[in-house]
Amino acid sequence: MYTFSKGLKNTALVLMILGLVGIVYGFLTTPKTTEEVEKIVAASHHGGHNAKADAHNTHEVVVNHQDVKEEVNTEASKNDTAAVAPANDTLKEEVTPLKNENHQDSHTTSSASESKVDAEKEHKEHLENVLHQLQNKPWSALYVACIFFMLISLGVLAFYAIQQVAQAGWSPVLFRVMQGITAYLPVGSLIFFGILVVSGLHLNHLFVWMQDGVTEVGNPNYDKLIAGKSGYLNVTFWLIRAAVFLIGWNLYRYLSRKNCLAQDESNDNSFYKKNFKLSAGFLVFFIVTESIMSWDWLMSFDPHWFSTLFGWYVFASFFVSGITTISMVTLYLKSKGYLENVNSSHIHDLSKFMFGISVFWTYLWFSQFMLIWYANIPEEVTYFITRIEHYNLPFFGAVVMNFVFPLLVLINTDFKRIAPIIVGAGVVILLGHYIDFFNMVMPATVGDQWFIGVSEIASVLFFLGLFIFVVFTALSKVPLTPKRNPFIEESKHFHY
Repeated sequence: MYTFSKGLKNTALVLMILGLVGIVYGFLTTPKTTEEVEKIVAASHHGGHNAKADAHNTHEVVVNHQDVKEEVNTEASKNDTAAVAPANDTLKEEVTPLKNENHQDSHTTSSASESKVDAEKEHKEHLENVLHQLQNKPWSALYVACIFFMLISLGVLAFYAIQQVAQAGWSPVLFRVMQGITAYLPVGSLIFFGILVVSGLHLNHLFVWMQDGVTEVGNPNYDKLIAGKSGYLNVTFWLIRAAVFLIGWNLYRYLSRKNCLAQDESNDNSFYKKNFKLSAGFLVFFIVTESIMSWDWLMSFDPHWFSTLFGWYVFASFFVSGITTISMVTLYLKSKGYLENVNSSHIHDLSKFMFGISVFWTYLWFSQFMLIWYANIPEEVTYFITRIEHYNLPFFGAVVMNFVFPLLVLINTDFKRIAPIIVGAGVVILLGHYIDFFNMVMPATVGDQWFIGVSEIASVLFFLGLFIFVVFTALSKVPLTPKRNPFIEESKHFHY
């Protein structure tokens, strides 16, 4: 039996406390009014990335305002020149130019006034937009970290189900590790569903399709395209789908673990057979719900954009993250003297999956990017233009961390068995796929007002601490090696 060490438990608690404090600080320090945003813009030349963006946008508004003024003044000069025409001999001919001059002056004053009002309105709208983006920042950071860790446990659950259906002989000694990691799924699901409910109650501005009046013809916020999708993209149906997905995944997790533990005490393979059938049904349910989940929870941030590859792309991202987590938890337990039946061949196979799915993710990344970029359809390519222009470093950095680094490190067969190298590669892969989810969410919610700050770091720390606490608590509840799995002896003596 594994014992959750006091040191690791305290580390998890400290991470959770620090993360919670940082999350609260992030929410408390966000601007509440456009006046506060204006002060931030005014001090932009002293700030960082987001401040520079504010300054650039504000400068454009000011320049446009000045251009309008210059055009108005030029027009006024022309009118004045036209009005000073050569005088005629009669009084009637003298009065007419004077009347025209007064009319032109009045028109010029009116135009200047209207232009000033338009510029002020544009500036106000810009400040309100920046306000919403800055208010979204802590929510977005929380959302990214929450969904990332929850989907890691879901990826492990899918990997576990695949092993059951494939009747794999190498992996049963790792089943308890997988079940321990999936113990986070119920906790992560509750928190995530809470965030979805909060979004549905309009307590944040994360999802643009939830905006008031966006589906009402005649409303200033009306969007024809979003209105056309309102039969699917509406809060009630959206939350119902989320509840069905989360309940279905957690139900399989609960029943499969229950059957696996019951098999240890059974005299036959009846519970193993039940798990086989249950896992086969779950995989069908999973492949459908995973695609819809990716549309609902990630792609709908950009409701004007869609990709038929997106579901697979998201799956590859959290699937490789889940396998990487299995490998790292296994190596940790192995270093503490547990999992005596796990040998270098098991570690080698996990590393092969880490390498293979990293290549698969890159194939999907390139296919999605290349096809959309080559077609150059405005409503599609805008998605990537936004990320290349405002998220250049994280966008291409994710490719380096999720493909180039694993390729160079894990392509070597010997390296797939060396713990420090695998852990190093695992850390880079997990960070890279967190950035991948960051790239999916942030451009649509915070625009160019992004930077890795307190909210982002604190959110990761909180969910990392919670993940460690839940997973290792679950691992300490049951023996780490299944007793009566039909393939357990094959797994114990597995060598490659």
